[in-house]
Amino acid sequence: MCDRLNHADRNLETLLRGAAHILATVSGYIALITMPQTYTVQLRHIQLVQVDPGRVMLIFVTDSYETQSALMELPKTENEPEPDVELLERELQILSNFLNSQLRGRAIAELATLDWGELDREFQRYGDFLRSVLAELARRSQAPASTQIMTSGLSEVMRQPEFSEVHQVQTIMHLLEDEQDQLLPLIFEPSPVEQLGKRVTIRIGSENLLEPIRTCTLISSPYCKRSVPVGSVGVLGPTRMVYENAIALVEAAADYLSEALS
Repeated sequence: MCDRLNHADRNLETLLRGAAHILATVSGYIALITMPQTYTVQLRHIQLVQVDPGRVMLIFVTDSYETQSALMELPKTENEPEPDVELLERELQILSNFLNSQLRGRAIAELATLDWGELDREFQRYGDFLRSVLAELARRSQAPASTQIMTSGLSEVMRQPEFSEVHQVQTIMHLLEDEQDQLLPLIFEPSPVEQLGKRVTIRIGSENLLEPIRTCTLISSPYCKRSVPVGSVGVLGPTRMVYENAIALVEAAADYLSEALS
């Protein structure tokens, strides 16, 4: 399966969607892949770019090569003369270099709580601005993803006799599309301590606490980033599934994503 995925593809969402599609096609079941949890996302690069004399574009890249940007207002003082554009550009570049040297590799979610009391004197007047930059980074890292779980293969599983009833298919579709918050804890437990000892989790029938999937089997395995579980790969199908094959496919997909992210 992994031979059909492209390691060079650095777009995280495209990578996960491709993995979900292939897993669903090969297994014949519904594939579920959670987005990486934001508390593990680290800063790879940050840049401050002048937009106009009073505003700056904050651009940052995460360790998964995702890019985000935000407009920020520069600090102002009373009776301050019109800023020198070239001087401001140089100062922003110095600030960008300083931020990269201090923050590269840190988890974005923790940036807003860093102590900037030891800032060099030349950066003191930017202290409040830097705090607002870091608060913006942290806020964006905590924003919920538009899709928490990538899904694929509903058409595959509808060919199974257990899913011949329209009502059952509709309830599963509703769960996958509109109630992912309920499904997420069954697929991925975010505590690294709990996950390190678990290679594969298998929930059969009534072991699934959600009514729409209590006649199904859910097999899942965490994928990691530098040995830390950040998400999970799973398949959802009938209880009569070929377990040996399904487990092997889920493990292979999890191993591939762990390798790609690390």
